[in-house]
Amino acid sequence: MSTIKAPSYLQSIIPVISLILMLSASVYLYGADSSYGANQIALLLCAAITGLIGIYNGMSWESFEEGMLKGISLAFGSVMILLAVGALIGTWILSGTVPAMIYYGVQILDPSIFYFAACLICALVSVSIGSSWTTAGTLGIGLIGIAEALQLDPAITAGAIISGAYFGDKLSPLSETTNLASAITGVNLFEHIRHMLWTTVPAYAVALLFFAFLGFGNETQITPVEISALISAIQVEFNISLISLLPLVLLLFLAYKKVPAFPTILLGALFGAIMAAVLQPQAVEKLAGEVGDLGVVALHLKGIWTTLFDGYVSDSSNEMLGSLLSKGGMSSMLNTVWLIVCAMAFGGAIEKVGILEKLVGGALSMVHSTGSLITTTIVTAFAANVVTSDQYMAIVLPGRMYRLEFERRGLNALNLSRSLEDAGTITSPLIPWNTCGAYMAATLGIATWTYAPWALFNIICPFIGIAYGLLNIKLAKNESNAAA
Repeated sequence: MSTIKAPSYLQSIIPVISLILMLSASVYLYGADSSYGANQIALLLCAAITGLIGIYNGMSWESFEEGMLKGISLAFGSVMILLAVGALIGTWILSGTVPAMIYYGVQILDPSIFYFAACLICALVSVSIGSSWTTAGTLGIGLIGIAEALQLDPAITAGAIISGAYFGDKLSPLSETTNLASAITGVNLFEHIRHMLWTTVPAYAVALLFFAFLGFGNETQITPVEISALISAIQVEFNISLISLLPLVLLLFLAYKKVPAFPTILLGALFGAIMAAVLQPQAVEKLAGEVGDLGVVALHLKGIWTTLFDGYVSDSSNEMLGSLLSKGGMSSMLNTVWLIVCAMAFGGAIEKVGILEKLVGGALSMVHSTGSLITTTIVTAFAANVVTSDQYMAIVLPGRMYRLEFERRGLNALNLSRSLEDAGTITSPLIPWNTCGAYMAATLGIATWTYAPWALFNIICPFIGIAYGLLNIKLAKNESNAAA
């Protein structure tokens, strides 16, 4: 049996540099559309380059393929959630849930405080349910619709939604990533959350102030006459009432009760379908089209079935409403699924060949002080988000690799767990091919590169973490070290 050699540093950086060059070329050539095929090709080509390095070092194709398949399997849960969200968007439009959110939102939310309010509302909900994905996939959809109806910037709105959602996700004891970071470092969950407040709250406060500033004196470009026309168009196409918001209430309740994300969202989609049949029979029948002589039941079944896999198509004479509500369905998520599969194949490939471990080990060799250790941990977590395309890997990998170094330097593991979340959790939606970035772009309908500059909390938080490390601010020491 041939011996498999570990990759050299030169071999390890070849796939990473290739990925950076190819993705840069993709963005240069295709802009915001780079995630609709070009990025997928780049990721697969880089996986192939990684495979050649592995085979050159003695690895069999079967072993390499196993690594890629393992990487893809890690994303299976995310893919199922994404498909369920597509179905949910379709049925929530058909049931009148999203139209009701837009209907009430344009009348209640003032443009001058809209970005601030969007960030604050999403933070409160995300803290209570512990899920940035669920928050963006429910309230986020409605807030984007309201922003477009008021002719406010959808990219800034998406940035506000994501900032609020990830603030809540990071500090909620119900969050998967918060529990993972505390578990991988062996610290108490609530001590971990308290220690994160020092970096998280200042970053969120700055983001909130900036969103308030962006909205100050903001005047919507849509006239009262156009708003009135939009509201009238919604009333013509849907039967609007507060009862239409019941699917949202159910989903938030299930999330609060810690029902797993996939069944929560799928149940929300199915409940939306039932509500559509009850509240919006005319819309269901219109979407179904012709069913021949099969009767009303078959007509309703076809309409609901169609919106689950192909979304809703509005035929409103109001052009704005038509563009707002023609979306959703599982089929709308297939391109994002394609992106995630390719990204996770590449992530699995570099882990299997040993490139990831080599790069992290090289980063550790450059650590010479407490500040450089904190900085290296945060940069590594961000880099893992870029390379592995998965926020869980961005927490687990540096958490496992750097834990002993924190202990050796007399630093409490709380500093490590906080650093992992300051970058591993927070920066994941800023990367188009990361599962989180792909999800947010597909769910909110805004390209990752477009909303990323406005996800202010996600950008600011890692830099505050680095500053604390370099300036030795709020770094917990081990008790034995403190006594010494």
